[in-house]
Order: sequence, then C-alpha cells, then structure tokens
Amino acid sequence: MASRVLSWRRALPLIAIVLAGAVGVVMLSDYLSFEALRTHREELIAFRDRNAVLAGAIYMIAYVVVVALSLPGAVWVTLAGGFLFGAVPAALMTVVAATVGATILFLAAKTGLGDALHERLVAQAREGGLLKRIEAGLHRNEISVLLLIRLVPAVPFFVANLAPAFLGVKLRNFVLTTFFGIMPGTAAFAWVGSGLGEIFDRGGEPDLGILLSWPVLGPILGLCALALLPLVIRALRGREPL
Repeated sequence: MASRVLSWRRALPLIAIVLAGAVGVVMLSDYLSFEALRTHREELIAFRDRNAVLAGAIYMIAYVVVVALSLPGAVWVTLAGGFLFGAVPAALMTVVAATVGATILFLAAKTGLGDALHERLVAQAREGGLLKRIEAGLHRNEISVLLLIRLVPAVPFFVANLAPAFLGVKLRNFVLTTFFGIMPGTAAFAWVGSGLGEIFDRGGEPDLGILLSWPVLGPILGLCALALLPLVIRALRGREPL
C-alpha cells in the first residue's frame, strides 16, 4: 500500500470545516446563547407546537452542524432541546446528532491529515522509546481510553473528536464510545434544560453549577472508574503497562 502523504488537497474537507466554523463563530455567536433562547422562546414553542416532527429534525440538523464545525454554544443548544422537547427526547436526539457531527469531523480530519500523520507516528514508534509505548498502549486499551476522554468533563469536545483521528483510532470504536460516552453529560444538560420554563418565568438564569454537584458528577465519575478498570487490572496483573 502506498504511503499516504500530507497534502493540501487531502486536507480540503478539514480546511472547509475550519473555515465554515470560523464564519459560524462570527455570524452565529449571538444566536447560540441563553439570551437568544430567552428572547425567542415563545416563537420556538409556537413553531414546535405547529410542526413537532420538523422542529425535532431541524434541532438535530442544527446540532450536527454545531458539533461538526466545533461552534461554541453547544451547551445552550442542548439546554434548548431540553426546554423544547423534554429531558428524555432531547437527550436521545442530542446524543444521535452529536455522534453524527463528531463522526463527520473525525472523518474529515482522518482522511485529510490523520492517516498521513498516523503513518509518520507509527514509523517513529518502530524506533522504540516513549512514542512506541504510547502507540501500543492506546491500541491495547482503545475502548477504555476513548470512553475516558468522553466521560471526563475537562476534555473539550472538539479535542476528543480530533485527537483520535490523528492517532489511528478505528471508526467503529470512535462512534460507539462517542455515542455511549456522551450520554451521561448530555442527559444532565437536557434535564437542566427541561426546567428552563420556570427559570424564564422568574427572570433568572440556569445554575449550571448543579452539574458539578455530587448527584450528577458522582455517577459520571463512577463510569470513569469503570472505563479505567480494565487498564488497572492489566497493570496489577503485570501483563501490560498502562
């Protein structure tokens, strides 16, 4: 198989996404905010009531675009979904749409630059040293590592989409760990969004700090521990390093 080379032509999909994202940040930043949701909530509710299926489809398409272009404001879009559709329907729609958007970005990065960069990393890894251990450790524990990246709130979503593309992660594992890994956080934001009606009525703002409370953060940390468990077991048995 011919070695892949870094080329601007191969990078065109990723370049297009980056440019579209930059334009989106400038043009849409005012619309992807809590104030925009507060201002237009009556129109949004009226449109949802008249066109429930279409409203759901538009929401999912918009979320795919937000994620694929790495636009800021995904949190407020998720809150809007919870407000308009309820916690459970919004969580399900958001998980599907976010997974699709993340996969689009992953494939654009992987086909544009990721495969070529990964081949170079593999060539360097064959020479030994730290890079070889990192490469081998990732592929031994790919599912666990990807789940941890998704579950740990400190990892930015766009980083979790791009980094696997440059490290040779399998598409199937990326999609599965994205779908299941973002469920807890998405459900929490959708749940907060479902209560925005009362917040609007009293003129307040949502307290996102509740997402860091133990009832919400505890289960997510428990899932992180479960994802980390296979790595710990291998290390304790002395078979493989983390």
